[in-house]
Amino acid sequence: MAIINSVISWLIRRRIQQIEHFMMNPHEVQSELFNKLIDSAKNTEWGKKYHYNSIKNYNDFKNRVPISNYENLKVYIDRTRNGEQNVLWNSEIKLFAKSSGTTNSKSKIIPVSNESLIDCHFKGGKDLLAVYLNNYPDSKMFDGKGIAMIGKHDIVKVKNNNYYVGDLSALMVENFPAWVQYARTPKQETALLHEWEDKIEQMAQQTKNVDVTNLSGVPSWMLLFLKRVLEITNKSNILEVWPNMEAFFHGGVNFSPYIEQYKQLIPSSKMRYINTYNASEGFFGIQDKSDSDELLLFLDHGVFYEFMPLDQLNCENPKTLQLDEVKSGINYALIISTNGGLWRYLIGDTVEFTSLNPFRIKITGRTQNFINAFGEEIIIDNAEKALANACKKTNAIVNEYTAAPVYFNKNENAAHEWLIEFETKPNNLDVFIKILDNSLKSLNSDYEAKRYHDMVLRKPIVNILPKNTFYKWLKKQGKLGGQNKVPRLANNRKYIEEILELSLTKNN
Repeated sequence: MAIINSVISWLIRRRIQQIEHFMMNPHEVQSELFNKLIDSAKNTEWGKKYHYNSIKNYNDFKNRVPISNYENLKVYIDRTRNGEQNVLWNSEIKLFAKSSGTTNSKSKIIPVSNESLIDCHFKGGKDLLAVYLNNYPDSKMFDGKGIAMIGKHDIVKVKNNNYYVGDLSALMVENFPAWVQYARTPKQETALLHEWEDKIEQMAQQTKNVDVTNLSGVPSWMLLFLKRVLEITNKSNILEVWPNMEAFFHGGVNFSPYIEQYKQLIPSSKMRYINTYNASEGFFGIQDKSDSDELLLFLDHGVFYEFMPLDQLNCENPKTLQLDEVKSGINYALIISTNGGLWRYLIGDTVEFTSLNPFRIKITGRTQNFINAFGEEIIIDNAEKALANACKKTNAIVNEYTAAPVYFNKNENAAHEWLIEFETKPNNLDVFIKILDNSLKSLNSDYEAKRYHDMVLRKPIVNILPKNTFYKWLKKQGKLGGQNKVPRLANNRKYIEEILELSLTKNN
């Protein structure tokens, strides 16, 4: 343990200086990174196609290289999976991260180069520790063990070439250095089990008597695990099992709908909840302040950032901005070029800058995860703030939710339908709906206009679902665990109809 603490201590001093450097010199750091990425890829097939060898600046780059989504890059990625190299990136790629997303039943397979694994994902993890321990020098985290909710991976053989494909967390565990392996629990083969329910059971059994000090993972799946730990130990809260618990590093979904449940399970004012922005495509940011969950944007992780105003999303030649052009308080679609061979890749997330010195962001939603059936433009950030307000004022706690439009019919105007699974139901559902509706009006002027005198939208419809309905729906879709999550908002009724049908089936 003393050796680990010495390594971490050295890491903190070195990395905090580097973080301060990119915070103070953001444009220079991004410019240097941009040139390095272009130079690295100039002799790849992609680089030759777009003449990277003659790109001199960002304007050359954005005028020459198209913005891509996954479907645009899939043919190149599939060829790399089939054993071809030097297609999108200049180093050998043997790792592929499976990114399930929330609105597409098909998985995206993201190439993970050695550079992106080490200089982005691992570096992000080390930065997370450095910032946390710098903020909380009294931490005893490494006196015990950490638990991470990890996905699964498979070895696939194609044309006599072995490559790994699976959840990013599983790929990382396979390649962790020894000191990280020593600091985590349970044993690796348990953490990598394929069958999710069996994994939760075995993890709970193997860790119930270990001194666990920290957790990391997607809040919804970690919640299921913690509840199982309490069931098998017959304890009333997690501190009775793990008295030295001090931190949960979470990401993947907005944490606000889950915070009250975690406070009930871990009743400690000293418990710290740290927000992270870590995706299959890259480790983009972490919460670096104790009084705010906004995210410090990492600028030296092998990722060059561009930002597209949302009104440009469907334009033929959309306008994109560099960091020195963005403004706070505006929603942007995030575009990345990476040291894993993703070029001008529209990742699907929308962000808003909360600070321009240094650059801090919050995730506001998804480019395809919204309701705009009638011009109301409701995004996830609106929905979660409105739900939080309704819960606060009616003493409710939400487990999971989704919402979608209800279309006009002969007798009624349109509406939004909400399916909500409560941990604690509101003391008055009508009041809950009224507060939800009024909160959305105050947050979104387009929604407010459509709600005026019920002329377009009538008041929201809220259906309370039995507990575990969303879990059963995800299980039916084969999407338990890992990065899989419930789609919060949809601009059509596909998911909501499937979930309603499952709920009705269960009740009959």
